[in-house]
This record gives sequence, C-alpha cells and structure tokens, in this order.
Amino acid sequence: HQPSGLIWSMDNWLYTTYNAWRLRLDPKSGTVRRESTANNGGQWGLTQDNHGKPWYVNAGGERGPVNFQVPIVYGALNARDQFAPNYRVVYPLVPIPDVQGGTRRFRPQEKTLNHFTATCGQEIYRGDRLPKELLGNLFFGEPVGRLVRRTVIKNDGGVSLLSNPHKESEFIRTPDAYFRPINAVTAPDGTLYIVDMYRGIIQEGNWVRRGSYLRKVVQQYQLDKAIGRGRIWRLVHKDHKPGPQPKMLKETPAQWVKHLEHPNGWWRDTAQKLLILKGDTTVAGTLKQLVATHDNYLTRMHALWTLEGLAELDDSVMRIAMTDQHPQVRSAAIRASESLLKTGDDSLAGDIEKMAQDKNGEVVLQALMTAKHLRMEGWQEWLASAQAENDSRAVQELAPQLARGGPAPIRPTFTAAQRKVLKKGEGIYKTLCFSCHGTDGRGAPVPDGKKGDKLAASFVSNRTILGHPDMSINVVLHGLTGPVEGKTYPNQMIPMKSYDDEWIASVLSYVRNNFGNRASFITPSQVAATRKATASREEPWTIDKLRAAVPQYFPDRKKWKFTASHNTGKAPAAVDGNAGSRFDTGTAMVPGMWFTIELPKAAEVSGLQLDSAGSPMDYPDGYEVRLSADGKGWGEPVAKGRGTGPVTEIYFKGASARFIRIIQTGRRPGKFWSIHELQVYGK
Repeated sequence: HQPSGLIWSMDNWLYTTYNAWRLRLDPKSGTVRRESTANNGGQWGLTQDNHGKPWYVNAGGERGPVNFQVPIVYGALNARDQFAPNYRVVYPLVPIPDVQGGTRRFRPQEKTLNHFTATCGQEIYRGDRLPKELLGNLFFGEPVGRLVRRTVIKNDGGVSLLSNPHKESEFIRTPDAYFRPINAVTAPDGTLYIVDMYRGIIQEGNWVRRGSYLRKVVQQYQLDKAIGRGRIWRLVHKDHKPGPQPKMLKETPAQWVKHLEHPNGWWRDTAQKLLILKGDTTVAGTLKQLVATHDNYLTRMHALWTLEGLAELDDSVMRIAMTDQHPQVRSAAIRASESLLKTGDDSLAGDIEKMAQDKNGEVVLQALMTAKHLRMEGWQEWLASAQAENDSRAVQELAPQLARGGPAPIRPTFTAAQRKVLKKGEGIYKTLCFSCHGTDGRGAPVPDGKKGDKLAASFVSNRTILGHPDMSINVVLHGLTGPVEGKTYPNQMIPMKSYDDEWIASVLSYVRNNFGNRASFITPSQVAATRKATASREEPWTIDKLRAAVPQYFPDRKKWKFTASHNTGKAPAAVDGNAGSRFDTGTAMVPGMWFTIELPKAAEVSGLQLDSAGSPMDYPDGYEVRLSADGKGWGEPVAKGRGTGPVTEIYFKGASARFIRIIQTGRRPGKFWSIHELQVYGK
C-alpha cells in the first residue's frame, strides 16, 4: 500500500502507482512540477507499452489490469468486454490453499488458487531476443498462484482487448511452492527478467495473525521456514541469443540518438532519457530529420518526444508529425503539442481541431482527450461531430466518457480549510480505498462473484464510520478482522499506522462527509491521541472488541425525555430518525438557550453529536455541556466550544449522569438553533 513504479514514460513525465498525479523534471533548473491525473488504481508495479501508455494492475481488488485503455492523465476510461471470458481465472499447479480469501478463492478438490488475488510486477515485453509473438504482450506475476500470466492485447478499433492465450493454463507455472514472481522487466539484452521472491509466506502479517485461516495453512506446510531465497530469472529462447551489454554512459549524445532506432524498447527509452537529462540541443537537427524520414514509426515517435523533452519542438516538425502515415505518430504529435499549448502558443490549435476528424479513431480520441485536458473551446462539439462520423470503438465507447461529469462538487457550506481537507481525502480514497470499498462507497463487487457480494463493507450510514471518531481511527491504525454486522468480507482491513496523522484524518473526514454521510471532521490531533493511547496494540480489532473499548451511541432514544428553553414540543424531532425533521428554537439563536435530555437511568456519558445538516447554518455558535444526576443540581461545564459546521461533535471525560443539558452560548442573527438528529455517546 505504498506508491511504486516511478517510470520515466515516453511523454517525459514520471508516473507512479496510487498517486493521482504525475511529475515532470526540469533538468536545467532541477525543479520538479506536478500535474493531476485520474486515479490509476495501480498497486505494485508499473510499465509502459511501445506507444508510451502506462499499464497498471490491481491486487487488493482482485482485478488484474486496470484503467489501460488510454493514458491515465486523460481519465480512467474502460470499454465493454475488454477482458475475454474467464480472463481472471488462474490455473496454478501448487495444491496449497494459502489464499487470504479463504475457501472461496481455491478449488476445493485441487486446493489451487482459482482467481486473481495478488497480481503485480507487470511488464509489456518490448525486447528483441524472444519470439515475435511475445512482443507487446503484457506479463505479470501472480505470486499467490506461483505463476506468470501472459496476456495478448488485441486492438479492436482503438479499444484494447485482453486475453490469456494459454487455454486453462499459464505462460509459466510450477509445482514449486516457493516460486513467488513479483516483478518483470524487458532487459537491455532483449530478454525478459523475472524477479522471484522465492519465499514461503507472501501475504502481509495481518492475514497470518494468530487464529487466522492462513496461519493454520502456513504452519501445516511450514511455509514460514522458507525465507531469504530470492532470485532473478532470465527468460531466454533456444533460437535467440541475448544481446550485448549497453555502455551508454561512455557514449556521446550523437550515439544516443542512434539508439532511438534500436529494436529493443529499453535502449530507445534509455537513450531518450539520457538525451533529455544531458540537455544537448546540438542533436535537434538530427532528431527532426528522424521525425521526417525514418522508416520505423517507433523511432519517429521517440525522436519527436526527445525534441519535446529538449524544448526544441516547432510548428514545422509538429505538422510533419501530425500528417505522418502512421496513426500512432499522429497521436503522439497531438500529445506532444500540449507542451506548446500550455505556454500560450495556440498556433497548433486549429490543427488539433482538424485531427478530431481523422479517419483513424485513435487519432480522433487523442485529439478529443487533449482538447478536454487543455480546456480548448468547443471540444464538446468536436465530440458530437466525431461520434456522428466515426464508428470506431474508440470514438463510440471511450470518447463519450470524456463528457461525463466529474465528482460532485464539495458543498459550499464547508469552510475553505475543510474543503482543502476533503480534497486531500478524496485523492487518497480514489487512489487507495476505492479498490475494495468501491467508487460509490458501497463496497466493490467481488470480481466474478455472486450478485451482491462485496470485497469490503459499505461506508454508507456505517456506524463505525459515523460513530465516535476513535472507532474509525482505530480501524485505520490497527486494522479490522472478522465479521461485521454478521457478514465476513473477503478483504479484511489491514493496519495502516505507517501513514501520518494528517493523512488518516483527511481520508476519514472525506468518508464521513461523502456517500450521503454527515459527521464531524477528524483532526490530526485526534489521530495522534488515539495512536498514542493504543501504541502497544499489535493485533487487529474485531468489531465487538472495538465497540467495547470505544464509547457508542446510546440506543432506545424513544425512551428519552426532553425539555428546552424554546419549543419543547418540537424536541422529540431531534431523535425521530428522520433527518428531514428538526427541533428548532423558533427564533434567532442568542446566549442562554438550552436543550435538556433525560435518560431512563443514569449512565456514563462522554459525548454528543448534534446534526443540523438539513439546516446547515443552524449549528450552535457556541456551547456548554453540563451534567446532572437529578435535573436540579448542575455541575460545572464538562465541555465548552464553538460549532464549526453542520455536524457538531462534543467529547469529554466520561461521567455518570441522567440529565444532559446543552447550552447555546453564541449569537447568530437570523438563524435558529436547530437539531435535526441528536446522539449521545457513552457506556
């Protein structure tokens, strides 16, 4: 659950997994700038194809390749039927059911893994010393299954379709229980290198805790004994000898330019990167000649992007590339033009508009993506025209997704500081959490599972999320295992205490205030306090133990009685379970207004939640909370403060009380004091 990859892509940007942004290094100044992308969904491993498109895979969501139709900077676009039937089914040879998904994730008779669960370390093979049918194939490891999956990528009208060419088998599989392929790369010698962790246990410690399903399997097969045996394999072919060792650091820029013609993508990528880092523009003339005349379209693309990285593009060479016979060069020219357009040079804007009418659907799609990315005027009209004239899948299936709305805007009732927190939390959620909890917060469907099966719990109206902040903070810090509300999920929550307090506070505040939820913001100081108080904890929580340790909402609100300084008759509306009804003072809030709750019997009280989201400006401008055993004698305030938003949460040291009085101490002209829903925390 940490970013990986950091590849220098053909477009001269650096990409990683998890992060919804890319980086650009300026070799002259040494500065780095950042630009937002769509959330990529990737986890461990990152690669690019010969055209510079990043390829991501997802393990935690059991999904395999994700968001691969277009470069992620333009969006996470997907097509129907982009995977062949049963593509996610795997065919291992090792009959050991050490699968974190438990019995649902292995074949009961063979005891072999039946589905993706740990896909990682992907590579598009771009070398020149293996059979041609492997060129452009996607390879990735499935270490739980002890196999390497080969994927053939078919271009169907600009849409990538993925399939396993080995019917009910795998490209590499073995009966060796310790084979754990976790990464693959196209090597400088033209072969394929595969990193093998060669280890007994591959899962994180959370899945092998005492009493877990996996721990029993590990002990049965003594998998914990095999450590420290990693190795790197080189995949060779009897008809091909590995190529020579590169010595580029001893060569000149002119020699690097020559390597842009190399049949091995590693050499082309490395030469392009070295040329840009060196910043020697004396080779610009040669590069422009390559763009105009070289017979290999990949060399023409690399020469174009090298010019872009050296800031040596001009309208002349751009128009040569924009009229190239190969659609991938034309598409690359559109992308490369973005660096000019971002500087205010719009001389190529008309050319891009014309290319939105290209005969090739991929070129049209690229023109539309660039136009949207740069917010070019009229791009929606270009889209409508293209759909009417071009019947390619790229234009008919992928392009319309560009016009779909983005995330719902953050509500204006939040302060500027709160919006900043929500924005950060949104980025974290859409980068990491969505793969299990879903883009809508309702839980991601189990791939190829039964209808209604979810990988993880829904966040919508979730009492763990919306309850006392210590509930959700503890779950993120220490993890959660076992059934929740009687349901066991395949993906249990792992501990994430390695993230800092601000990170945890941001993502929890986002979840508590999205998907129809409304709750207070969690602060970094609250996370820090809980982290300190539970520092000695080493085991994940179960929901029952967590609820016993943290104050919970009091049940049976119908048994409560109320009095108020104003409108006592409306007080029961604060606990009727209907956020559309409310208690209100009927007049503008002024100091001294009060609202009293009488519990059926004395209990330990430690907090309150006042929800006025239905009347977002009616939260208390200021407040005091006092407790009483008999409703007559009131002690000193146990809490004082100011409301800061539609949901006011008040916490204090637990104390026994039967009567709880909230006193409104501020003044807000023209606004009632309202409570749409009220909760009391305690034990």
